[in-house]
Amino acid sequence: MVSYDFSGKVAFVTGAAHGQGESHAQHYARHGADVVVTDIGHNVDSVPYDLGTSDELEETAGLVEDEGQEALTIEMDVRSEDEVASAVDEAIDHFGQVDILANNAGIGSMSDAVEMDEAMWDEMIDTNLKGVWLCAKHVGQHFIDRGDGGKIVSTASTAGAIGIPSQGHYVAAKHGVVGLTKTLALELAEYDVNVNCIGPTGIDTPMISGFNEAYGEEALGEMAELTGPWNVFGDGGMLDSKDISEAYMWLSSDAARYVTGIYLPVDAGFLAK
Repeated sequence: MVSYDFSGKVAFVTGAAHGQGESHAQHYARHGADVVVTDIGHNVDSVPYDLGTSDELEETAGLVEDEGQEALTIEMDVRSEDEVASAVDEAIDHFGQVDILANNAGIGSMSDAVEMDEAMWDEMIDTNLKGVWLCAKHVGQHFIDRGDGGKIVSTASTAGAIGIPSQGHYVAAKHGVVGLTKTLALELAEYDVNVNCIGPTGIDTPMISGFNEAYGEEALGEMAELTGPWNVFGDGGMLDSKDISEAYMWLSSDAARYVTGIYLPVDAGFLAK
C-alpha cells in the first residue's frame, strides 16, 4: 500500500455506508484524515437492492475511528440541494474546513431505454449526476471562499466511456460525470482545486450482489457478452473496493497536484478491447 499524508485534512465522502464509499472513508482515515461519512439512509423506489442504512453508516464511522481519526456521520440525500448544503455547512462548522470531496454516491438499475419509466430515469440522473454536481457546487464554493485549494474526486464508470445495453440512464449519467469533471477542472483551476473522476469496472459491492438477486446472474453475463469481460486478467473476477480507493488516494494527494480534468479508468483492461 502506498503511503500518503492527509494529516490535518478533512475528507467528505458520499455513499459511505457500504461498498466503495466505506472503503474510501477507511482509506482516508488510514492516511491521517478526519472523515465526514454521509449516506441516504433509506431505499429508493427504482433501485432493486438495499441502499446504505443508518447502522451501516455508523459502522463506517467506527472504521474511521479505529484508524485513530474523527468521524462525523450525516444522513444526506445527494438529490436534495437543501440537504447537501446543510451537510456541507455542518461539516465546516464541526471541523472548520473540508479539503477533499469524494463524490462516490450512486445507484444502479436495469431497463431498456424504450421501456424505462420516467421515475427510474429521473432517480438515476438525480443521484448519479445531479448529486455529483450539487456536492461539487457546495464544497467547491467552500474551496473558493477558503482560498487554500482542494480536491474533488468523483466516481464515474467504464460506462462513462462506452454504451451498455439496458443501462442507458446509467451510461448517460456517467458520461455526464466525465464532462462535468472536465468543466469543473477548468472553472476551479484558478483556485488551485483539482477535479478528477475514476472509471471503475465491475466491483464486488452490494450493488453487484443486488443486481444478481434482482435480475439474475445471467443478466450481467449477457451484458458482458456484448461489452466484453470486465477483467482481462487471469482471474477474470470482480475488483475489490480497495482497488478504487487507492486511485482515490492518489488523486487526492499532492502526488497528483498537476493532475486535473482526467477520467482515470481502473478497469482491469475493460476499455482496452
